[in-house]
Order: sequence, then C-alpha cells, then structure tokens
Amino acid sequence: MQPSLEWLEGLLESPSGRDKVIRTICHSSQLVGVVLSQRTPGSQSSQLGKSLLLSSAQLSHYRTVLRLFDDLSVLAHSRSYVRPRTKEEDRGLHWISVLKNAAVRLMYPCEHIAWAADAELIKAKSDKWRLFSTVLSGTSLLLGILRSVRLLTLLKKRLESRDRKIDRNSTSSHSELPRRMRQELLSIISSMADLSNAIHRMPPGFLWAGRFPNWLVGLMGTLSSLIGLVQFNTSNNDQ
Repeated sequence: MQPSLEWLEGLLESPSGRDKVIRTICHSSQLVGVVLSQRTPGSQSSQLGKSLLLSSAQLSHYRTVLRLFDDLSVLAHSRSYVRPRTKEEDRGLHWISVLKNAAVRLMYPCEHIAWAADAELIKAKSDKWRLFSTVLSGTSLLLGILRSVRLLTLLKKRLESRDRKIDRNSTSSHSELPRRMRQELLSIISSMADLSNAIHRMPPGFLWAGRFPNWLVGLMGTLSSLIGLVQFNTSNNDQ
C-alpha cells in the first residue's frame, strides 16, 4: 500500500503526471457516465451517470485552462528539434519530429482563441478556431504515428543486425531494444485512439466525423490515457 501511495504522490507532484491522472479520470468518468445515464431515467444509477458526465466536462475545461500556461514550455521544447542532436540521428525521423512539434506549437494559440471566444473575452467564432485546433491536433497525432512507425523500423533493423555501434552515443543497450519497441507500439495505439476521437470532432462528412457514440469516445480516451500513465511510470523508473 505504501509504495502505491508514494507512486501516486510522485505522479501528482509532476505537472505532466498530474495532467495524465486528470485526463484518465476525465475520460473514464465520461465512459462510465454514459453507460450509467442510459439506465432507467430517474434511477440512482442514471443520476450518478449524469453527475459523472458533469464532472468529466468540468475536468476537460480545467485541462483547457491549464494549457493556457503551456506556451513557453512548448516553445522551449520545440527549439530542441531545430537541428539534429547527433550526426547518427535519422533525418527522416528528425523532420517528422520538427513537423509534429510545429503542429503542436500552432495548435495551442488556436485553442486559446477558441477558449477566449467561448468566455466572451474576444469577439470571434470559437467553432472556426476549435476546428483549426482539432485539425492541427490530428496532424500532430498522425505525424506521431509516422514517427513511431519509422522508429520501430529502425529499432527492428538494429535488433536484427545486432549492430551495437549505432547506439554508441546512447545510454541504451541492445538488450533494451525490445523494450523500446514495445514503448513505440504503445505510442502508436495511444495516438490512433486519440486520432480516432479527433476525426470524430471534425465536421460531418469527413470520414467517421460525428458518428462515434459517446461511450466509444470515452473508451478511446480512457485507453489512450491509461497507456500514457504506463509510459510515464516506465520513463520515471528508467530515470
């Protein structure tokens, strides 16, 4: 019990970890809330479901407000991708990362403008800016999937050739390659779940936009969030 409490405490002390916990609660509340709210109207289960849906909406709004203060950290993180960090870095992988971070960097201002429009702080159509934000978010997720696929291909080649010289500037060893491949596979699954929800939020007529039932949206978000928690915990253990 004590190790679990220490793990949770360490998770909540980190801004990134705290956001992952809130995101998981947000989507799981949506999933359970949708299922329960479909029970007999007026029943205790139905009322609990509605309460969970309200909590999910409030947590989602809370995360949006918190992201208002992430611009500087995102900009600082993006600057690290301007140039390849090592001569051995795959250039295709590098430029995918550059484009991915550019999409994220542009997504945040669009989301901020949509938030300000909804709060009536500025005169603008929030739907238009929210659409821009969704498109950029989907673009970032798609590029993230391409990056993970590319990295998986490179790791597989390293694993098959057993060429340790490729990792001479890295602290990772050949024995860790299968673990890194599993991490990238989880990243692909997580990004695909989020991309599915992003397409669902697009205007009707685009692929499966607007066709997901609410419980499926919650399920996809919960799956992605749980994978994020697992990856965050694994990263901290490695450090």
